[in-house]
Amino acid sequence: MLAVLFPILSGGMLPIWKPRGRRGRQHYVLFVSCMTAVLSLTAISEMKGAEAVVLVHLGERLSVAFQVDGLGCVFGTMVSLLWPLACLYALEYMSREGGEDRFFSFYLAAFGVTLGVAFSANILTMYFFYELLTLVTLPLVMHGMDGKARYAGRVYLVYSMSGAALGFIAMVFLLQYGSGMFRLGGTLISEGTSLDTLLVAYVLGFFGFGVKAAVFPGHKWLLRASVAPTPVTALLHAVAVVKAGVFAVVRLTWYGFGPDILRGTWAQDLVLAAILFTIVFGSSKALQTKHLKRRLAWSTISNLSYVLLGVMTLSTAGLVAGMTHMVFHAVLKITLFFGVGAVHYKMHRDFVPDIEGCGPLMPVVFSTFTVTAMGLMGVPPLAGFTSKWLLATSSVALGTPLGYLGGAALIASAILTALYLMQIVMLAFFPRQHRAISVRIPRQARRDPGVRMTIPLVVLALASVILGLMAQEVYLGISRLLFL
Repeated sequence: MLAVLFPILSGGMLPIWKPRGRRGRQHYVLFVSCMTAVLSLTAISEMKGAEAVVLVHLGERLSVAFQVDGLGCVFGTMVSLLWPLACLYALEYMSREGGEDRFFSFYLAAFGVTLGVAFSANILTMYFFYELLTLVTLPLVMHGMDGKARYAGRVYLVYSMSGAALGFIAMVFLLQYGSGMFRLGGTLISEGTSLDTLLVAYVLGFFGFGVKAAVFPGHKWLLRASVAPTPVTALLHAVAVVKAGVFAVVRLTWYGFGPDILRGTWAQDLVLAAILFTIVFGSSKALQTKHLKRRLAWSTISNLSYVLLGVMTLSTAGLVAGMTHMVFHAVLKITLFFGVGAVHYKMHRDFVPDIEGCGPLMPVVFSTFTVTAMGLMGVPPLAGFTSKWLLATSSVALGTPLGYLGGAALIASAILTALYLMQIVMLAFFPRQHRAISVRIPRQARRDPGVRMTIPLVVLALASVILGLMAQEVYLGISRLLFL
């Protein structure tokens, strides 16, 4: 509870208390983010497997309750370790954006709300924080308050609320025909209604919660949200909002309806077909897109469905593979976004052709970008290789046409990923001879940003390498958390 409430209350206090000067605000933000991480990790280590803590009873099956289970441990640990680094990066980046009190107020509050999603003990609590996450991140998406930012905010709100409405239908069915509490294997009892009715409710819930997970056709908001400052898009695309959508789908599938009810049904086939289309569609659109942040946004759309592919195999191996890729993708993608954000911050370059020849000018930025790009491509022994291999094998193990198509979709997406990421790397380090791009860049901009932006880049790039070398241990650790 404290890990959830502390950053929400601290964020609310920031515009009221107004720390003395920029330095005071920076110290305050770093203290709150680091203390929240400590509180969260302490709760994970000491309260895993404990009974749910009920905050408010609202009815026979309605309560606001918190519990730290295996899935919450995975998500909560990922969020707790990445958010302080994002705050450190944002301190320097936002110094040129303005509105820092308002920005960091919602940025810290979103930390607590995301942990609320992670530690929810039942569908009602998760739904409450899931909706609250939309509201606290909306001002971050609209931070610039120009025409594009306001339009992006409207699109984000419409898509999120529409998806939540579909998710609400699934929640009602879980409360009516189950306990509403989260338990691995599900709590749903099909007595009293037909199986097809329950499957329809599940499909509505999948595509509803799948809006935040950017499953086609609910993906367009993520592209519009790219107008937000990079510290926001990095968290939207790597840690908070999109991963909360994936997390909600996992809860709905494995802890609500249960894999036994869904396995071998038309509902599983339908959502698998949508997932496979999203994987290939996202990667192909990324290759066609020249805007750096939108290219990474399309990449995120594809990779989120990698995770969902593992989840929807409805096998334990697929679930663990999906959760492993969720962690690896978070580290890799936030680093890539920080890299393109640093290019914008120093050189105001936002399109792929414009970064030609910039690699030697920003060696730290583009070196870390290259390492994590290779990881996302799946180059062994970096992090992305192991998780993609595990996802492909679990998909093929289904032994169905859609399972085999899943393996083919992952291979096709990996090839496309190599093309759209290596194009950036090759242009940055190996410009065409007749393109003297560096001449047109002001001399003061021909260097890496300050340490508050480069430290997260280096730390995360090293973490991606370590995760790749320890991928088997990570996989086994997640498996033990989920099933022991």
